[in-house]
Amino acid sequence: MLFKIFCLVALLTVSGIAVAQKRPTTQKPAAQKQPVVYACLMHPDVTSTKPGHCPKCGMEMRPVQKGGEPATPANEAINEAPSFSSLKIPNSLVYDQNGKELDFYTDLIKGKTVAINFIFTTCTASCPPLTATFRKVQQDAAQRGLDVKLISISVDPTVDTPERLLAFAQKYNAEPGWTFVTGNKSEIDSLLKGLGVAITNKNDHTPMIMIGNDVADYWTRAYGLSAPTKLVELIADAAGRK
Repeated sequence: MLFKIFCLVALLTVSGIAVAQKRPTTQKPAAQKQPVVYACLMHPDVTSTKPGHCPKCGMEMRPVQKGGEPATPANEAINEAPSFSSLKIPNSLVYDQNGKELDFYTDLIKGKTVAINFIFTTCTASCPPLTATFRKVQQDAAQRGLDVKLISISVDPTVDTPERLLAFAQKYNAEPGWTFVTGNKSEIDSLLKGLGVAITNKNDHTPMIMIGNDVADYWTRAYGLSAPTKLVELIADAAGRK
């Protein structure tokens, strides 16, 4: 009798295992993680599956958003640059677009609120939109009554003579208060190094804008193609520092 009961239990157990094996699974396959795609802000056609720098302009590539555009730095300060100080700015001998000789720090920075970008006149990629943005910034800042001086430093001083810079400034309708800077290459190289934007190739120049209040020794950096209204807000914030 016990043997029969044992056989029956064994038969039921084996049958249960067989049914369990035949029963189709309802578990969903794990979703495959989509690879992150990185793109250049300046050249959206340049993409990569790995973080890095754009081979065309050297700018850091950013993850592509759902809409297909590379993520921008929130149109706000990239870095409040707590380690940067007016004391690091060399008093380099430079020339403006009118050929006037200037001491960079003493004549253009000391006691002022400034916004600085970096361009060269033969650039066909980022420089035209950077300069057009600066023009709009100058207009919007004037409407708000902000006392800010704009400075565009050529990263190609061997080509960008004052005459070339003057023609470039006129092309973008630059008004008084916007200085285009060139000079001896060694002086400009020293200046760029002091500002923390030294380069070995002009095409690698940064699309960044430096905004500073020399009196408060406050400096911040922003993406140069941010909306002009956002840049003006950063300038207003810097100007209000004590």
